[in-house]
Amino acid sequence: MKLALFADIHSNLEAITTCLSHAKALGADRFAFLGDLVGYGADPVAVLDLIEEHAADGAVVVLGNHDAAALGRPDDTLSSHARLTIVWTQAQLGEKQRAFLAGLPLSVPDDDMEAEDSIRAANTSYIFCGHVHEQKLFYMGADGHPLPFRPVPGTPIPTGKHRQWLAIVGSAGQPRDRNNKACYALADLERSRLTFFRIPYDFALAAHKVRSAGLPERIALRLERGA
Repeated sequence: MKLALFADIHSNLEAITTCLSHAKALGADRFAFLGDLVGYGADPVAVLDLIEEHAADGAVVVLGNHDAAALGRPDDTLSSHARLTIVWTQAQLGEKQRAFLAGLPLSVPDDDMEAEDSIRAANTSYIFCGHVHEQKLFYMGADGHPLPFRPVPGTPIPTGKHRQWLAIVGSAGQPRDRNNKACYALADLERSRLTFFRIPYDFALAAHKVRSAGLPERIALRLERGA
């Protein structure tokens, strides 16, 4: 089984469709969307409808803090421009999209994966999560402390089940590490391998849509600059 992992899509249709196509070409047969499906970007309805189609086919989908904010749940941690885009997003969503978001859990335990707050809290070999917007990998060391492992995009990493692993898959829709390529990861659960990817996509079109929607210029620039 090959599990494709996407996070922090943030209403970026160009990014998620490109990443999905890449993952499917590599044989991905299961999909997980790890929160923050909306916010910032200009295509919340199209992105949610696309993800809902995958959910109907068995994809795992969890709720992010921007998704919860789009449902009207208070979040004092959001920046001023993030709050502006949430208000805009709320006006775009129909009952169908709101109902889909409202039904999403905060985490999904599985035989192969479980999203929790930390490695210590998870009784599983693999923890996959988003929210950070950068790709990172940690494993639990022999001394009981998590150790960083620097992933190289496109290079498979052996992730033996004798260790616990925390994989932060990066942002598909709004990378922030000065690289504007979209992020996602592919877990080969049968061979215990994890591969991080950076995928070029039409960020210029995504940024153009942000500007055309009247959303903050900073968001369009972030798509162009990756920061």
